[in-house]
Amino acid sequence: MSSSKSLDTLNESVPVEQKVGWRKLLAFIGPAYLVSVGYMDPGNWATDLAGGAAFGYQLIWVLLLSNLMAILLQSLSARLGIVRRLDLAQVNRETYPPFVNLLLYLLAELAIAATDLAEVLGMAIGIKLLTGLPMMYGTLITVTDTFLFLFLQRYGIRKMEAFIILLVATIGFSFFIQLFIAKPNLSYAIKGFIPSKLSPDALYIAVGIIGATVMPHNLYLHSALVQTRKINRNAAGIKKSIFYNFIDSTVALNAAFFVNASILILAATAFFATGHKEVARIQDAHALLAPLLGSKLAPILFAIALIAAGQSSTVTGTLAGQIVMEGYLKLRLNPWIRRLITRLVAIIPAVLVIGIMGEDHVDALLIFSQVILSLQLGYAVIPLIHFVSDKLTMGEFAINWKIKILSWLVALILIYLNGNLVFEFVTQFLTQTNMLVLKVVIVLLVLFFVGLLLYITIYPFIHKVSSKSGSDFHGDLVELDWTNTQPVQRIAIAVDFSVSDKKLIKTAIAHAFNQQINNEQSATEFIFIHIVESVTANYLLEASDDIESRKDQERLDAYVQALNEKGYKASKAIGYQNRVKEIIRIVNEKDAQLLVMGAHRHQGIKDYLFGETIEAVRHKVSIPVLIVNH
Repeated sequence: MSSSKSLDTLNESVPVEQKVGWRKLLAFIGPAYLVSVGYMDPGNWATDLAGGAAFGYQLIWVLLLSNLMAILLQSLSARLGIVRRLDLAQVNRETYPPFVNLLLYLLAELAIAATDLAEVLGMAIGIKLLTGLPMMYGTLITVTDTFLFLFLQRYGIRKMEAFIILLVATIGFSFFIQLFIAKPNLSYAIKGFIPSKLSPDALYIAVGIIGATVMPHNLYLHSALVQTRKINRNAAGIKKSIFYNFIDSTVALNAAFFVNASILILAATAFFATGHKEVARIQDAHALLAPLLGSKLAPILFAIALIAAGQSSTVTGTLAGQIVMEGYLKLRLNPWIRRLITRLVAIIPAVLVIGIMGEDHVDALLIFSQVILSLQLGYAVIPLIHFVSDKLTMGEFAINWKIKILSWLVALILIYLNGNLVFEFVTQFLTQTNMLVLKVVIVLLVLFFVGLLLYITIYPFIHKVSSKSGSDFHGDLVELDWTNTQPVQRIAIAVDFSVSDKKLIKTAIAHAFNQQINNEQSATEFIFIHIVESVTANYLLEASDDIESRKDQERLDAYVQALNEKGYKASKAIGYQNRVKEIIRIVNEKDAQLLVMGAHRHQGIKDYLFGETIEAVRHKVSIPVLIVNH
């Protein structure tokens, strides 16, 4: 099952309308910081290091240009979520045919896996640089951050945002100190902001910097995260929300720009200025920092920042995966299972490459992950621009013609640059393989995905899709029929003889009835269920006569008698051995119409140890199950 709300457990969980002044601004701050971590991942580090080492400060203006592109597209993503109250995946599902949506979903999942692969490798490299631990072990250690996400999610979106902001601050502080140690020539750095003519080699690196800028999953993510704010749905409330989220995006993405510029300036100061222009690998950069800067602190801070960059994607990658799965498929997985699957998909190729080919090929795998991201980008950007341009669904908040032209121009630049990267990768692959069948398959795949890109570009122009109501997201509006509504005649109550039984029974009574039907008094019957789990009962079943069995019988009799004395109809049913199977058996035999069970509100691992009965039972009975929190 899935709700029509993005991240429904977090949706509108942060009230903002009651706040004023700077408190109101702070209430909106957060979503863009979760998005910003995608702009400072190890893939970006690689291009920044290569650019700074080979060409000094010359490419800073390229970084600034790519940052402005990112701010524009992320602002469009936020606008879509604020106005439509749907995320990009949901609007895609509403707009495109099912088969196209399935392809878009698979591409989105592929992009998320590629992003996570880059973070796994980045963290593994960071752990090795900091501790000396082999990358194979560092890669396996990254599985444990699944439990970190599980821990954070229990405390709400604001705690997640605070955690990410802390990691971003750690990255920024680390590079600030490194720059202080490196003492870059600021006058040369400032000149780097002025656009200049680029050599063919510099142009190649510039293409890599711009091409790796916008992460596809971030467009899905941002359109959902902005919906965590509970805003007024009138025109003034929506306008304010768009404004505050634009500030959030600008500040957060400029923080990411500071990190990327710091990496490039550090590489320019430490490597370009000292003649080490060939440095492109993260490990090489780390090894050279200490001797070139004369400080042992710089490489330590470098490794810490790298780990923080990898760790910060744990939350965002999982949330993005949850968004695309629920948006495209209406399917929800338990977040920790979703996280574990995503992480395993990333870890398996990393382990295979490290185990079979060695650590020297990790950088090639990192580049491959960026190629995967490049391939997917257009399939997220083009629909987004279509949707925020549609006056029929966006109303007065549709983007104007100037922003529309600028957006399409940015999209064309990004798609061209990323397409060029993919083309070069495919061309190189075709020249290196002699298998004709494989060459044909690769060419056909490229043609297929080019055709898909053209299709999603043209389709909205040809088929103007009218805005659908929220109920359309789940199908046609259901006509409610009250003519044959019947009261609940048999309520089963699963008791465990704890103090919480009192609340359980009271709740069950609140759902009962007592009325005249055909001149006869009719009332709800209560059926008390208890499963005896003593060692003797497990073997002898109803023939057991140990102390626990007798006590359980006496307590059930007391419950029945207490309700009878109050004028209610009550009976008892005892089961043995398997708790889940016995509850289901009794419910079916007694023909109960409602089952009332208690939830003990365990947290952490206890939730999976003690909460399994409710989950198992409710999926195997055909009647409503009422869960009462104790």
